[in-house]
Amino acid sequence: MQKIPSVDLRDFLSDDPVRKQKFVNEIGKAYSDIGFVALKGHFLDDRLVGELYSEVRNFFSLPVETKLKYEIPGIGGQRGYVSFGKEHAKGRSAGDLKEFWHFGQYVEKDSKYADEYPDNVEVAELPKFNSTGKEAYQMLEKTGIYVLRALALYLGLDEFYFDNYIKEGNSILRPIHYPPITDEPKDAVRAAAHGDINLITLLMGAQGKGLQVQNHNGEWIDAMAEPDELMINVGDMLSRHTNNKLKSTIHQVVNPPRELWGNSRYSIPFFMHPVSDMRLDVLENCIDEKNPKLYDDISAGEFLHERLVDLGLIKK
Repeated sequence: MQKIPSVDLRDFLSDDPVRKQKFVNEIGKAYSDIGFVALKGHFLDDRLVGELYSEVRNFFSLPVETKLKYEIPGIGGQRGYVSFGKEHAKGRSAGDLKEFWHFGQYVEKDSKYADEYPDNVEVAELPKFNSTGKEAYQMLEKTGIYVLRALALYLGLDEFYFDNYIKEGNSILRPIHYPPITDEPKDAVRAAAHGDINLITLLMGAQGKGLQVQNHNGEWIDAMAEPDELMINVGDMLSRHTNNKLKSTIHQVVNPPRELWGNSRYSIPFFMHPVSDMRLDVLENCIDEKNPKLYDDISAGEFLHERLVDLGLIKK
């Protein structure tokens, strides 16, 4: 496979059962083959996308000492600012060439998860940054709900199987800034080859080339969404839960050609997580003689903790 398949969520949302099944078949095949799709017909409009990128650029343009006020110790980077080079891919020691921000789940004070999730961090200098981030978070979460409903049907589950696991889930919206490269990087790239931790990742068309996906032949192919598309991929939690029937694909963000080193790159992925008490135990209907159970039983919270240690964001 040399190209990321494109699907249209409006097929799934239509009242036509043939169109709905067509979407289920297409997205299921794509996630079984390469683990990535480009999605049209989502809930983000051009106005919101434009405002979000504008506010993200405003934030990362703030003085370093101002940004550092919003780096909160002791929470593993789960909310607020994470400074340049702090995160590295699993199995690597070189920090990725990026800085980023985390918006997290918005829950009521009486939610059972209120004590588990850190509060979102408000940027005093940029009030629209906070409100625009929250609106984008909620529209991406809404899109992800329908994608997971389609995947539930593809897996032979009840359409609403994932709904209660992702309601108040520990999802993260991560605006990323890859600053201009000033010196020849020794062993660092903008984001080293990795699989995502979560159920699915929804990525707005990034500002500039760089994202690459590894196909089954080990070849790296460019993953470029059209302006009206989201790039959506399977994460390790969903791959594990489905015994690799749906594939979490290795991907990376490579450094640009030298003539483009002077340019910043911005990217805004939404990492859709379930609640921490969801069991990721392999689904029974994904196990058979040809596909024996590949993974030990584990909860989403336990798995996330393991991976945050691997990434260097929290200590053991």
